[in-house]
Amino acid sequence: MNASVHGLIDPWGRLGRRLFLRVAGPAGPRNRARIHGTPGPRWFGPDSPIRAVHGDASMFIGGLRALLLQSLHPRAMAAVAAHSGYRGDPWGRLQRTSTFLAVTTFGTADDAQRAVDHVRAVHERVRGVTASGETYHAADPHLLAWVHVAEVDSFLTAHQRYGAHPLDADGYDAYIADTARVAAALGVIDPPRTRAELADRLAAYRQELRATREAREATRFLLLHPPLPWIARAPYAVLAANAVSALPRWAREPLGLPSLPLVEETLVRTSGRALTRVIRRAMTSAPPTP
Repeated sequence: MNASVHGLIDPWGRLGRRLFLRVAGPAGPRNRARIHGTPGPRWFGPDSPIRAVHGDASMFIGGLRALLLQSLHPRAMAAVAAHSGYRGDPWGRLQRTSTFLAVTTFGTADDAQRAVDHVRAVHERVRGVTASGETYHAADPHLLAWVHVAEVDSFLTAHQRYGAHPLDADGYDAYIADTARVAAALGVIDPPRTRAELADRLAAYRQELRATREAREATRFLLLHPPLPWIARAPYAVLAANAVSALPRWAREPLGLPSLPLVEETLVRTSGRALTRVIRRAMTSAPPTP
């Protein structure tokens, strides 16, 4: 059936297609066919916890939380501000990140390795100096580990709160162990493999974290000035409120983000669950690519 006709009959499918194209980009349908349709061994089997987490709509909240948390490391944030193009091409950056996650989670082992090799080559070229005179190199295992643990902690936290089928304790430990395989391939030394190790590694970074000017600017951009049409601002505000709510207090305060426990436990989290259900239904109802 023609996609436009299908969209008139099935508004959920039309919404899902728009969401998918926004997150995955113009090449998304082609990449999806290659990622899921190419035969061959995978890094992770169909029942792997990483597939359950990375394939869930909670990733929309987890991804935004990860960006906010990652911004607190001055050298990592300086590299993002100077080299990622998140202001000039935020959707392009999102699409590249989502494609990398999809390839390494669901794609063939050969495709996953090629994706990792490409990212490592990009990281090798990213070098510079922060406003305070500290040098940075995106391939530095210490910075790679920070980006990894902030990301995994965010995806895990969001899935616990908003996932369609939250995992048990062993399942989340297995999820962290799955992500360690990708992290090690990217150059992270001894990535955490359990929730206890993840918590310890996050705590070890606390003394290095602070909100630089670049971090506060990125926070304002992500939360207050997203490049979205007005019709999408309200649902995005729900995602943003839940991403902030999922941050620990020690991460919110340097960024000047509010803490309203009663409101967060009732209105914010309830709206977050409702919105992720809508996104989940829309994405699973998306019509096939023509």
